[in-house]
Amino acid sequence: MDTYLKLVKDDSWDDEMLLSVMRLCSEELDREAVEGSSQGPPRARIYIPRDREGAAERLHRDYFAQQPTFPDYKFKRRYRMQPQLFERIIAGIRDCTINPLPTHFAYFRHAYDAFGRQSFNIYQKCTSALRQLAYGMAGDMWDEYLYMSEQTSLNCLDNFCLCVTDLYKDEYLRKPTERETQRIYEMYETRHDFRGMLGSIDCMHWEWKNCPVVWQGSNNDINVLKRSPLFDSIKNGSAPPSPFTVNGHDYTHGYYLADGIYPDWAILIKAYSSPTDEPSAKFTRFQESARKDVERTFGVLQGRFNILRVPERAWSAKKMHHILYCCVLLHNMIQEDNDFAITSLDEEYLRDPENRPIFVRNRNTTRAAREKEIRDKDVHNALRVNLTEHI
Repeated sequence: MDTYLKLVKDDSWDDEMLLSVMRLCSEELDREAVEGSSQGPPRARIYIPRDREGAAERLHRDYFAQQPTFPDYKFKRRYRMQPQLFERIIAGIRDCTINPLPTHFAYFRHAYDAFGRQSFNIYQKCTSALRQLAYGMAGDMWDEYLYMSEQTSLNCLDNFCLCVTDLYKDEYLRKPTERETQRIYEMYETRHDFRGMLGSIDCMHWEWKNCPVVWQGSNNDINVLKRSPLFDSIKNGSAPPSPFTVNGHDYTHGYYLADGIYPDWAILIKAYSSPTDEPSAKFTRFQESARKDVERTFGVLQGRFNILRVPERAWSAKKMHHILYCCVLLHNMIQEDNDFAITSLDEEYLRDPENRPIFVRNRNTTRAAREKEIRDKDVHNALRVNLTEHI
């Protein structure tokens, strides 16, 4: 191109020669548009013929036939769940009856492209999504097996996460009821000897590779706690009653075990930083041992869905939000499928959401008063002393 442009500057050329040079320039531009150049990506889209029908047959033969090529333990390793749970999710997405049907559910319906070819079926799309969640690889990692382009794979992931969240959030991300809270109390008292314990609180960090510079900053445990909706139901007075008694003293709320970075709140119980006697040293050992549960949970979650371990390549925080919610929901479903659930769902509670009870502890107190009660340092210290004597 540079040579042609320099030659055009020669005034000795006639019109015919100039037309020839212009034609050569046009041909060169067309060639670069099709083949691309070393200075940037190709300017024209290149069609790659993919045998999606053959890929669908192979996937069915490998995992979903009456006598599949790979046994169930291979399925569980690659899909992170048992085949029956995967079929349950498939059925939930396929048989969704929401009217009008959301676009993320419609994405998994049978469709045909402009050439009349059938699109990828729901098994191929869900397999692509789960493989990305399980292995945390790029979108085109499974192109050779599923014959699915990178953009189609990313679309499968986005829509799958939205579907799972819509279908199962009311069941697997709900607040515990009064009866479930008492069951949680019993379980933790039996397991760790902590009466009134609701669990442990901690943070898991997930790196965002494509985070905009303007959004980067410190997102430590305290900042996350201030933005967390965990205690909103207590602050607005809608939390179910959860009283308990320890060492002869009555308390209104359950509490969470926390490490030293968290504040001294009435609902956060920390270990002694420098125990001075045997009872406080014993309490510290028990508290640190029980608090390991939440760290193990994060470890299992990241090990099961490796996408949470590697830097995320999404271009929006909203997509990361959907992916994280989907992983937590799937984790809870897998735990239930493995008979590790603490309580079973009250079907009537889920079937009739309008009649779910809303508990108000004290209508005479304001939100500010309830928040002050949560942050009461004196209650924190008194409860820790009573727990120390109890243990």
